[in-house]
Amino acid sequence: MKRKLIAAIGIAGMMVSIAACGGNDDNGSSNSGADAKELTVWLTVDAQNNWPNLVKAADAAVQKKHPGIKINHEYYGWPDKNTKLDAVLATDKAPDVVEMGNTEMLSYMVKGAFAPVDASKFTNSSAWLDGLKASVTYSGKTYGVPYYAGGRVANWRKDLFASVGVKTPPKTYAELTAALDKVQKKEGDKFSACYQPTRDWYAAMSFVYDAGGSIAKESGGQWKANLSSPESIKGLTEFKNVIDKYMHGDKTKDESDRYIVYGQGKSGMIFGAAWEGATSADPKNDKTGKLKNNLENFVMPGPSGQNMPVFLGGSDLAIPVKSKAQAVAAEWINAFTGPSGQKGLMAKGNLPNNKTDLATLKNDPATAVPATAAESNWFVPMAPGWGQVEKAQVLQTMLQNIGTGKESVAAAAKEADAAIDKVINTK
Repeated sequence: MKRKLIAAIGIAGMMVSIAACGGNDDNGSSNSGADAKELTVWLTVDAQNNWPNLVKAADAAVQKKHPGIKINHEYYGWPDKNTKLDAVLATDKAPDVVEMGNTEMLSYMVKGAFAPVDASKFTNSSAWLDGLKASVTYSGKTYGVPYYAGGRVANWRKDLFASVGVKTPPKTYAELTAALDKVQKKEGDKFSACYQPTRDWYAAMSFVYDAGGSIAKESGGQWKANLSSPESIKGLTEFKNVIDKYMHGDKTKDESDRYIVYGQGKSGMIFGAAWEGATSADPKNDKTGKLKNNLENFVMPGPSGQNMPVFLGGSDLAIPVKSKAQAVAAEWINAFTGPSGQKGLMAKGNLPNNKTDLATLKNDPATAVPATAAESNWFVPMAPGWGQVEKAQVLQTMLQNIGTGKESVAAAAKEADAAIDKVINTK
């Protein structure tokens, strides 16, 4: 699913009066507003358009416990939500529940915008997916509740691979590269057997984590970049091998238009968000006329011999620290993200927020691939300065320098580590 990167950290001004607010009790969030008469919930238009019945069910559960409470809903598009949120958090009109992309959480947690919650009070919290749990955790405290997830999968054109004798998805990395070699040889150097945009750091870091590396490590409350470690270098080197052998497009691009390139028939395979293949096959994007019923998702095998760990995107729900109804807000979130809510979200093609429900999807051929892929996942370092790392596009610059041959893997990684270390511990 599409998610904006972490919002620019321009919210310091709204924090002047925030620090004095809040305080936990056993309701899952602050003791503020246990008898609130009104609740305001901000969600994205995904909920409004695709599962409004789940919103109504959560409302009904809260209204049953709190007769007469008024529940207001506001819906926002992803590009608009944070601008509106930043503005309202500077006032006394903060919403009580707000949906956040999981990569958007960190800067708000760092600045104290969200109230801490007691994770144990939320159903299935002990089984939250690792990547989503990480996204709501900062400095040892929980500041939100995972809502749903979206993973990454490999997708290829069955006709192309069948034309070189490959008729079933690969189970190992060796099988994958052997199949790619055959397609690349058949189609020639103007074709990308695997269209892997160089600046796609989500994919590149999957190779890093598969090799046992990481972006950064935390010790004693301090973070230090780790891209120059032997393990990370191994992963980056294999990522470069893929680009060198199978990617014959523009090596200065990111992944934003990958589905468009794929739809143009210029590549045989992609590794990206689960929605990308189907979007490429949409008639408005499919310039080949061959993609419908011809694309197949599969779990990306990693060079390690295990499934490739994937970046886990998704949404979280948080309670602004300025909310006057924090206790009831926690109740609404629990009703919305509980077992019935997760069942409804899965029926709409989403991955659930927990491993227990995720396991059930593996038994259904329609959902087995994304569910299996999501079991092995990673997330960004939850460090106070991570937002600055993303804003500066440190990883993208490193990858472009590697992919274009401007720098060696070791030199680019060392340079990236130095840039990361300058800001990663800075609020």
